[in-house]
Amino acid sequence: MIEQILPGLWRIEVTLPDNPLQAVNSYVLQEDGRFLVIDTGMNLPVCKNDVDLDQTDFFITHMHHDHMGLVSQFAGEKSKVYFNKPESIFIQQFLVNARWTTLLEFNVAHGFDREEFQKSMPRFSSAVFGSRPITFTLLSEGDVLKIGDYNLTCIETPGHSPGHICLYEKDKKLLFAGDHILFDVTPNIMSYPEMTNTLDLYLKSLEKVYPLDVQLVLPAHRSRMQNHRARILEIRQHHEDRLNEAREALEKGARTAYQVAAVISWDIECDGWENFPDAQKYFAVGETIAHLEHLALLNRAKKTVVDGKIWYLPA
Repeated sequence: MIEQILPGLWRIEVTLPDNPLQAVNSYVLQEDGRFLVIDTGMNLPVCKNDVDLDQTDFFITHMHHDHMGLVSQFAGEKSKVYFNKPESIFIQQFLVNARWTTLLEFNVAHGFDREEFQKSMPRFSSAVFGSRPITFTLLSEGDVLKIGDYNLTCIETPGHSPGHICLYEKDKKLLFAGDHILFDVTPNIMSYPEMTNTLDLYLKSLEKVYPLDVQLVLPAHRSRMQNHRARILEIRQHHEDRLNEAREALEKGARTAYQVAAVISWDIECDGWENFPDAQKYFAVGETIAHLEHLALLNRAKKTVVDGKIWYLPA
């Protein structure tokens, strides 16, 4: 589906097969035959749309494969691919499979069974990022992309991913939010081996965009809305509720993040934790780690390591 939002600005809904998010919103801006595409969809045939590759540049909000999976195929010799520095390093590691061992050991330390975790790994193989290296044009806080009547200012919003960037059009009061603010679902906040304080970063990033003068938020998934401040308050409350739930799970004694994730309520249609889809179990444990780490940061929980396993206890 293609929808014109404003003059020179369109939304393309790109299907995400077998994914609970259903689709990614890819935004296209145009100036005199030149295009800027914000996020692309997965590296799957059904995600592809016709674009004039010789006249197209790309801005990728963050490294997740539903946002950048097709950019290695779409980017031509004359294309620029705008991206963030922290995640550009991760992508190069993914392309040579150097990071999977780190991810595996990190999750095993948090209670995942080694074989069970490996079941989820094929869904996140390096193929999702394409088969050839990408030359990025790296952007950071305050950098501006200009196309037509749009002046898009980069706002660094780490949390959902280590280097997530939103684009803010001050005059038109638009925020291209990526996965930083979603309205029909709550963005997943996971810990990473290199960055465990992601929930703290995410909440600070929400505070960062809260005062912006925004009339329309253009998220990467589902519907767009106007009142970003009300949504930020809802998301903050969601995480406070999840923190309380995780803290309650520790009342019976030390648990790994995997064990806490198994007793937390999730909006997944399945009969119990044992029947969780592998990929969703990966995300659930990753999000639980983020919340337990935040509890430890707030001195509401304690963290200890025994024989290579990471355990959380009530403070």
